[in-house]
Amino acid sequence: MDLFADQVLMSRIQFALTAGYHFIFVPLTIGIGLLMSIFVTRANRTKRPEDDALARMWVKIYTASFAIGVATGITMEFSFGTNWANYSRFVGDIFGAPLAAEALFAFFLESIFLGIVIFGRGKVRPGFYVASAWLTFAGSALSALWILIANSWMQTPAGAELSADGSQAVITDFFAAAFNPSTLPRYGHTVLAVLVMGAFFMMAVAAWYLLKKKHGAAARTMLMTGAVVGVLSTAGLLVFAHASAVEVWEEQPTKLAMMEGMYETEVPGLAAVGIVDEAAQEITALSVPGGTSFLATGTWDTEYPGLNDLAATEKYGDIVVEDMPVNFVFQTYHLMVAGFGLICICLALALIFGRKKGNIQNMRWLQWLLVISPIFPFLAIQTGWLTAEVGRQPYVVYPSTTGPDGVYMLTNTGTSVSVQPFELVITLVLFFAVYLLLFVGWARVIGRFIKEGPVAGAPDGDTSDAGIVSASSPEKEDALVVEEMALEGGER
Repeated sequence: MDLFADQVLMSRIQFALTAGYHFIFVPLTIGIGLLMSIFVTRANRTKRPEDDALARMWVKIYTASFAIGVATGITMEFSFGTNWANYSRFVGDIFGAPLAAEALFAFFLESIFLGIVIFGRGKVRPGFYVASAWLTFAGSALSALWILIANSWMQTPAGAELSADGSQAVITDFFAAAFNPSTLPRYGHTVLAVLVMGAFFMMAVAAWYLLKKKHGAAARTMLMTGAVVGVLSTAGLLVFAHASAVEVWEEQPTKLAMMEGMYETEVPGLAAVGIVDEAAQEITALSVPGGTSFLATGTWDTEYPGLNDLAATEKYGDIVVEDMPVNFVFQTYHLMVAGFGLICICLALALIFGRKKGNIQNMRWLQWLLVISPIFPFLAIQTGWLTAEVGRQPYVVYPSTTGPDGVYMLTNTGTSVSVQPFELVITLVLFFAVYLLLFVGWARVIGRFIKEGPVAGAPDGDTSDAGIVSASSPEKEDALVVEEMALEGGER
């Protein structure tokens, strides 16, 4: 029961739950936002009912995800003023600007133009409607930038100094603080990762339709659109993932040491799988000798300090090596890499077999693989965040290599002493119950939209237009399938 008596640990668990749950919907919202905008543009250009139906369907899915994402994000805002009051006082002068800008410039932009996308169809000019869809996506991406500016400053502080009484960080240069050493690499890394998530979600929906032999033409369109966006985003992700790794190498030495399980100074290898024995301070792993050194510096023999040597320095003298969660960070980091590898495999299979109509439609194993494939980017995203956040412990504001002197904060001094452990346990139970209810409601709504499918119809929801196939009509759907099979047979 010592776990429930540790106020700092319970505060961390509570915030991890709220942030992790919130970040289920953020990747979907931003990732689907790009795809929604593509389909809205496509529908405006072709004027075809089937393209308009696809656009309508993804607008509804985006809206449902956006709504629950907003609701779950509010909880974290309250946590800053309750559980993490001391932390908020310390960083308030820094965080005030980006968090206010996120609300004023990004959230309002996204909300206003999403309203036009939802209610403005047929009431505004088609070009303005298309622009509204893209501005909705831009608002979500801009919102991510301001949030990541705040989070990146916690990782690599800049543009600030410690106040005379040592109680808070005072901003001295807004642009230096906003564009600190980790902002741009982490922003590119994160946004491209969530675009991959959206692409895989779309491919999963397309594969489900292929399994059910429904909406064949729409499924192929969604599959190839998702695959193309996924491939392009993954290619960019490789670049920014490398940039993020180099930033960690240069700015956060204790995090890198935990990621590779290094207790002593050595040339860091690149492990594929392994386990860290924290008691013996040893690692057993299958690794490429010098691999991490090569990725970070371009050489195979660059030594890097381990945790024991870093703990002996003045800058990182606060860490207690025996208490560092080395194996946890090692495992989450390598799970992230494994998830990324599975992403690449799924994309390659989807592109290879999805290019021709007859290939993927007869491969149920690949269809099922694509249906479950969103698990892979979700795994990579969540374990990546765990690596980033747990990897900087025991600091809530990390004393990075180039950070201003004295501007750092230990996690155990950032919480509010007025919040008792039993209160945190109660709120955790309540949060879990409410979040489970919200997730079930969201899943039911999204499931209904997917089940209805890309049904063409009138703006008021009437799907009985003459000459247009409705998903509610099995006879018409079967006729469409027969027609597609006949066309494919003719092509062959």
